[in-house]
Amino acid sequence: MNEVNIRNIRIFIAYDGTNYLGWQIQPKGPTVQGVIQEVLSKLFGHKVKLKAAGRTDAGVHALYQVAHFLTTSDRPVEVIYKAVNAMLPQDIVIWKVEEVDFKFHSQRHALKKTYVYYIYNYPVRNPLVRLYSWWVPEKLDIEAMKECLPLIIGEKDFASFRKSGTDIKTTVRTIYDANIKRVPGRKHVLVFEITGRGFMRYMVRNIVGALVEVGRGNLTVEDFQKIMEARDRKVAPPPAPPQGLVLKKIEYPEIKIIDSYPKGKLEL
Repeated sequence: MNEVNIRNIRIFIAYDGTNYLGWQIQPKGPTVQGVIQEVLSKLFGHKVKLKAAGRTDAGVHALYQVAHFLTTSDRPVEVIYKAVNAMLPQDIVIWKVEEVDFKFHSQRHALKKTYVYYIYNYPVRNPLVRLYSWWVPEKLDIEAMKECLPLIIGEKDFASFRKSGTDIKTTVRTIYDANIKRVPGRKHVLVFEITGRGFMRYMVRNIVGALVEVGRGNLTVEDFQKIMEARDRKVAPPPAPPQGLVLKKIEYPEIKIIDSYPKGKLEL
């Protein structure tokens, strides 16, 4: 009797989240996970369950989502890559397929995650960037916004920036780096970038919402600090809208890669 060979496949995914209710499967409406699982299940002829590094909310985009799944298929990774992308819609792409060590887990082994948030800061609304940025027409004081950033670096309690009504064990998170700057060659576009061990739902959007209020002059740097110290979501401003947020990168420790296709990576 032949032994069944179970393989662990890691996939790197980019998607435009505009038309989806986020990554995770929901009772009603399309999700990125649901679309990819359906395609993979058809391709392999057995049910596929994706385990991802984390979930993104409705309208949020990703350049570097990572997920893994188990299969008994012996298809080479190059064949999987070409077949699955031929079956996926245009707003989702798997840009790399790898067969990896059986012990690898997309969520448990993630070391760092980096998000970017785009703000279109100009008096006139630009319809061509409406799906990928937050239009803020008021002039923003970027230097004041930058002064807030040291307050979120390190191991801190981000209870004030959690999603309202969520029940989670701890609101303490570790942030390694954060910056905000104008995009070279696109002077009306600001980009906020943040890297951390992990994030709560809405956490990045809630931080951006508060930073923009500082930039508008409605809050001071001291007010931002008081919001952090209050550990109370009710004292913080509303979150920034989802369409400006992109999951940019996830970092992992080195693992055994059995096969990989194609070479290179996707970049903004």
